[in-house]
Amino acid sequence: MGFFSKNKSPAGPPEYLIVGLGNPGKQYELTRHNAGFLFADLLADKNNIKINKIQFKSVTAAVDLGGHRCLLMKPQTFMNNSGEAVRQAAAFYKIPPEKIIVIFDDISLPCGKLRIRRKGSAGGHNGIKSIIYHLNSDNFPRVKLGVGEKPHPDYELADWVLSNFKKDEIPQLREAADNACAAVELMVKDDTDRAMSNYNS
Repeated sequence: MGFFSKNKSPAGPPEYLIVGLGNPGKQYELTRHNAGFLFADLLADKNNIKINKIQFKSVTAAVDLGGHRCLLMKPQTFMNNSGEAVRQAAAFYKIPPEKIIVIFDDISLPCGKLRIRRKGSAGGHNGIKSIIYHLNSDNFPRVKLGVGEKPHPDYELADWVLSNFKKDEIPQLREAADNACAAVELMVKDDTDRAMSNYNS
C-alpha cells in the first residue's frame, strides 16, 4: 500500500492554483504562446500525474508541492479568455489572487530566461489581461518564460507568438520550464524572494 501512496492525488481542496497559459489544439502545441502549457506538462511529468480532469473550462490535476495542495490548470478557453477559467476555479475554492500562480510566455525575455514577479500589469499579454479583468486584481504572482523577441519590428506579434519554437530553442525552453517548476515549488512554500533570487534572469 505504502509503495504506491507517494503519488496519489492530495486530499482536500487546493490552497493554490497553478495556471499554465496556452491555446488548446495540436496545431498550437509547440508555439511560443504555449510555453505555459509546456511548463504544466513538465510539472505533471515530474510529479507522475496526468492533467486530464475536465473542470473550470480547463484540464486540471491535483498536485502536492512542498506539502501544499495545488490545482494545476491548463485553461481550454484559448489564450484571450484565460480569465474565465481562472475566475471559476478561484471562486469555487475561494482562493485569493495572491495564491494564484500564472506561468506564461514573454517575448521581452530571451528564450530560456525566466522572470518571477509578485504582481503587475498585463504588459500587453492578452491572457494576463483577461485574468486581471476577471479577478478584478493584478495582485497574483507570475512566472514569465522567455520565448524571444520578434525577429524584426515589422513582424506581426500574433504571427510571432503563434510560430513554433526552433529546434535549437527547445533545450533552452526545457531548462527554463525546469527552473520554473523549482521556482513554483518555492513560491507555494511562501518563499517567493528565494525563487526570485535563484531564478530571475
